[in-house]
Amino acid sequence: MANSDRPTTVIADVYRGTFIHSTQTTAVQILEDALLGVDTQGKIAFIGKGKELDKLSQTFGFSPSAVTQLKQYEFFMPGMVDTHIHASQYSYAGTALDMPLLQWLNTYTFPVESRFKDLEFAKGVYTHVVKRTLRNGTTTACYFATIHTDASLLLGQIANDFGQRALVGKVCMDRNNSVKHYKETSQESQEETCRFIAELLNKKYPLVKPVVTPRFAPSCTGALLGQLGAIAKNNHLHIQSHISENTEEVKLVKELFPESESYTDVYHKYNLLTDKTVMAHGCYLSDKELDLFRETGASLSHCPNSNISLCSGMLNIRNVLNHKVKLGLGTDVAGGYSASMLDAVRRALDTSKVLTIQDPDHDTLTFEEVFRLATLGGSQALSLDDQTGNFEVGKDFDALRVDVAAPGAPIDLIQNEDPKILLEKFLNLGDDRNIVEVFVAGRNVVPFTEPTD
Repeated sequence: MANSDRPTTVIADVYRGTFIHSTQTTAVQILEDALLGVDTQGKIAFIGKGKELDKLSQTFGFSPSAVTQLKQYEFFMPGMVDTHIHASQYSYAGTALDMPLLQWLNTYTFPVESRFKDLEFAKGVYTHVVKRTLRNGTTTACYFATIHTDASLLLGQIANDFGQRALVGKVCMDRNNSVKHYKETSQESQEETCRFIAELLNKKYPLVKPVVTPRFAPSCTGALLGQLGAIAKNNHLHIQSHISENTEEVKLVKELFPESESYTDVYHKYNLLTDKTVMAHGCYLSDKELDLFRETGASLSHCPNSNISLCSGMLNIRNVLNHKVKLGLGTDVAGGYSASMLDAVRRALDTSKVLTIQDPDHDTLTFEEVFRLATLGGSQALSLDDQTGNFEVGKDFDALRVDVAAPGAPIDLIQNEDPKILLEKFLNLGDDRNIVEVFVAGRNVVPFTEPTD
């Protein structure tokens, strides 16, 4: 008789142990001795208590003996979300950090990105960055590629092949006086963006989507920005770009767009601020500009490593959160020298503490708050929180199995610690050796299965 009430969901895997995640109201919620079931579609089918094992096994039709039991110092947390990373800059990550933004772009970035017309070169770099970020626990990445359509499509294919959830953007720029061979005409940019979107969507990759990507206002004419705003609106697409990263850039935008009230107003004028927009940096946004972000539903990506490494500025996250603007974290490779979201967590905490040193009244961020930014906050910033970001029934099981006591990893446990302490130690001290398994949509994607040609 129980079979008639049994859900039609077919359970693929059940895990028992500690689960740590964020909710809208709680920065860190800890579920001890919990049971979580994943169906054959990779979605979370149920979450219950360990003592409910017999009942849940009967309800969902799985064998209690098939449950995977986590070890004492293990826990599951949501996969981390990198809301801003330049896949095309990965080859020189960790170097070339000796110039401010605009000179850095002209000297290092644009010459390297121009090489991605060579698909073999692109394949090598993109394969490395996808594998590295997945190994580091990034289950979702919002990627900048280059102006080259075919190479950008290749990045989408590689992310799909290795099982990473990704937004992939073909970069658009019709203004570049410093490296003249690395730009498009407005018409080329519009046409190639449309081709990129159509071909990527036609692939029907389950986890990879296109994102409309004007590089930033200084590299785009108003005509191109308007075209890209229309493309995004007509196709209901995500949008990504940069804003207010350093003072020289902000001054340049005022010179290039004198009719606009602010940097934010430039994007707003061309319909590029929507509830599916994520803008990187925002160090110098005014309160009025943050209000416009909130009103439009646009998001910010906080990239603290890059902000510091290029001496660009420091974003006051507390002020952004007080304005109720959606916010996630980004590595911003290669302005940020690390492709690890754990580094982004640590640099975000460091930045907040420096602001407190400068102003003792500043409300310093807690590690719990930054944990939420790296997971649920990132999914909200990318408007993917209906699919991922925390452990809720119906969402995809994007998760990291963390072993704080993993052999050879950099954490020494001196005594038994509660789960919250284990989480804090992992965020502050851990690395990829503590990440035992990486799940995207229910599938363990690390170690890698190399795709076949």
